[in-house]
Amino acid sequence: MPTTIDLGGTTLHVVRKDIKHVHLSVYPPAGAVRVAAPTRMSLDTIRLFTISKLPWIRQQQRKLRDQARETPREYLERESHHVWGRRVLLKIIERDAAPNVELRHAKLVLQVRPASDEEARDAVLAAWYRQILREAVHPLIKTWERHLKVNVAGFYVQHMKTKWGSCNARAHKIRLNTELAKKPRECLEYIVVHELAHLRERTHGARFVAIMDRHLPRWRDTRELLNRLPARHEQWVY
Repeated sequence: MPTTIDLGGTTLHVVRKDIKHVHLSVYPPAGAVRVAAPTRMSLDTIRLFTISKLPWIRQQQRKLRDQARETPREYLERESHHVWGRRVLLKIIERDAAPNVELRHAKLVLQVRPASDEEARDAVLAAWYRQILREAVHPLIKTWERHLKVNVAGFYVQHMKTKWGSCNARAHKIRLNTELAKKPRECLEYIVVHELAHLRERTHGARFVAIMDRHLPRWRDTRELLNRLPARHEQWVY
């Protein structure tokens, strides 16, 4: 059963799981904190661990409060959306045919069946974003495999709530957030390089930074840009 810990006004939601280590997460938009802890770990031990992480928790909460967030999408005519960092207006076509999405200059044309609801429209558009992201990622990986002298066994594109990407260094596989298809292309390249660099250095220490500096000198500027851009509106369950 979930419980809570109060640390000087910061409430932590504690969930017990069959895991070996504590996992600490700070969620947008307000910076709610969730702690997944091993089933047998005492509450006092969890409290001591989270106290040691309090400066990090508050730093993450400040970042989330400062980041702009999108309004909820309703998938209506002339609603603003973004493709590769460019603002486009949604055009809805209702037709008794297979759903389809097409980018036409400054318009994002969404063809759906008559009387389709918001959930159906969201699913069609989400599938299109996954498709264009996969198409963009493949040549980037091929290029950066050569530059970084690494081998990628596979990549996955999926909706991720708290990360732009992740790397399984043992399996040589990476995962990328579909939201990257809405951001400028240099942001996608930065995340791809970042995750592939973890195949050479798993931590974010000095060696990792040196790899990034050598191969993508302006990576800090791109990271700052990505963190400034509005993040997707989400419904959260802690």
